[in-house]
Amino acid sequence: MVRTVKERIVTEVQTRPTDATLEDSSLQEFRARMRGEVLTPGAAGYDEARRIWNGMINRKPAVIARCTGAADVIAAVNFARDNELEIAVRGGGHSLPGQSVCDGGMMIDLSPLTGVRVDPVKRTVRAGGGCLWGAIDHEAAAFGLATVGGTVSHTGIGGLSLGGGFGWLARKYGLVVDNLVSVDIVTADGRLLTASADENPDLFWAVRGGGGNFGVVTSFEYRAHEVGPIVVGGLALFPAERATEILRAFRDIMATAPDELTLAAVYMSAPPAPFVPQEAVGAPVLGIAACYAGSVEDGQRAMEPVRALHPMVDLIGPIPYGALQTIIDKANPHFIQYYNKGHYLSDLSDEVIDTFVAQAAGKTAPMSYMLLWPFRGAVARSVGGDTAMGFRDTAYILVLISAWLDPAESERHVQWTRDVWTALQPFATGAIYVNDLNDEGPNQVMTAYEPAAFQRLIDVKTKYDPANIFHMNQNIKPRSAQNGS
Repeated sequence: MVRTVKERIVTEVQTRPTDATLEDSSLQEFRARMRGEVLTPGAAGYDEARRIWNGMINRKPAVIARCTGAADVIAAVNFARDNELEIAVRGGGHSLPGQSVCDGGMMIDLSPLTGVRVDPVKRTVRAGGGCLWGAIDHEAAAFGLATVGGTVSHTGIGGLSLGGGFGWLARKYGLVVDNLVSVDIVTADGRLLTASADENPDLFWAVRGGGGNFGVVTSFEYRAHEVGPIVVGGLALFPAERATEILRAFRDIMATAPDELTLAAVYMSAPPAPFVPQEAVGAPVLGIAACYAGSVEDGQRAMEPVRALHPMVDLIGPIPYGALQTIIDKANPHFIQYYNKGHYLSDLSDEVIDTFVAQAAGKTAPMSYMLLWPFRGAVARSVGGDTAMGFRDTAYILVLISAWLDPAESERHVQWTRDVWTALQPFATGAIYVNDLNDEGPNQVMTAYEPAAFQRLIDVKTKYDPANIFHMNQNIKPRSAQNGS
């Protein structure tokens, strides 16, 4: 019996020594079409390339295609599709559930695609699909510009942008999807398309919130805004025993806050940093992280209610926006163990706060944290036009991140996260941000979208990926598979 290329590749991966080189005529032809590297198990750089941010994930693709441009992505998609190889797409590799890498299939690695070009006249930023947010922040700052991005500088732009995306500038300028101008995307049939308001508008609507369901985005174009370069921001820390008091004050401040002001509340352990009193290091604290996207003078005034709470550590003040974007990088290091859950909250009632604080007291790992991030402002106004991202009336998003070093402790830390999520579920809206979905069940993706939008996403999926070759994501199945497995 003649085996398919997929069967031969998978068999080779399973049976050859790890230092063996996979030799297959079809694979060699694929290598010849690629400008970037094609890595197989045992090749130099293979283990480094398959490793992603979440150390819980240890998968071994049969092939890693390290793409240097759209032509490489086209070749990789065609090869994987024609040989029935499962496809995982890696941008920054920050997917918490590990969807950036697969076992026995093909990882399309976009990490070489890191170019950034700023147009200061049009106020746009064009970035490659493997770019990290820190690179965009750095290039845009040279022109006094910024776009809405994530809050960890080593996060990839791809997954965050396609899922919705929020950060310090969202209340002023909208979500990341509201600031997308266009994308270049390789679809399941190997075509490179531009999706924008004028070209393939159905696809453009879908990629702004629909995740990686519709193809491999090789470049993103964002709208940029005048920001800084100096903003007022930073972090204030309070003892955990004041958490209830501070969270109620935080809620009251944000109820009347201007769009320029974003305060985020985080329950965490005080880091071993020079600015933390020695006796507080490792102790639970309630942090208020802050950014004012306006003048320094107005920002200083906007922070007065926070300072009036008399934090034990006050690091809020004038800071370059690019530096603010890095302040929690060290709290999210690469290659340790991570597990996440999330909720949308319609308000921050006393009962929600009391439950939050009670659950936080049982935190099982020093590096774990619970985050409350405010929406509203421009987020609620959908300033970028119609997008797949719904639930714009959400008041807060709750993000639960468990982080630990020893894999042997996983069960305990994962269970704590699930218990906290369950305790707060009665206060949640029932919807979940698509990038926070993890293991909520087989129909979990439906919770990320309003019903009409979900049906529309199915239609777009059916048009552009009818065989569902892009399913290593928060998967929206095409119409023909909706009643199937």
